[in-house]
Amino acid sequence: MLNRFSKNISYAVLKELSLARKARRNNDVLQEFLHLENAHVLGQNSTYWHTKVHCHMLYWARRNGDHQELRGQLLRVFGAFTKTAVGLVPDGNTGGSNVSPFKPLPISALHQQKITRAKQI
Repeated sequence: MLNRFSKNISYAVLKELSLARKARRNNDVLQEFLHLENAHVLGQNSTYWHTKVHCHMLYWARRNGDHQELRGQLLRVFGAFTKTAVGLVPDGNTGGSNVSPFKPLPISALHQQKITRAKQI
């Protein structure tokens, strides 16, 4: 069962995942990963969405033969599943293996607005 934040942020995360699928159908791997990063930023305070997005990133890495990303995502899937519930998520982190999993990053105003609203509803 999803908690309140997970339910409230689901539309925004699913929208980004849908855009990632559209980019994949158009063979735009960079745009696909950008949407996965957006989904990560939006959903990383939910164990469910955080883990799910990292699984999508893992599949992206596998499909595209990116071995560094694949290794990074294996660790991040485990971390998302075990650490999110205890609050060990750096705000704004985009979730790719090119960024430390402990590094907070700036959040766009639009993403921050969606996250704040999902926490308040």
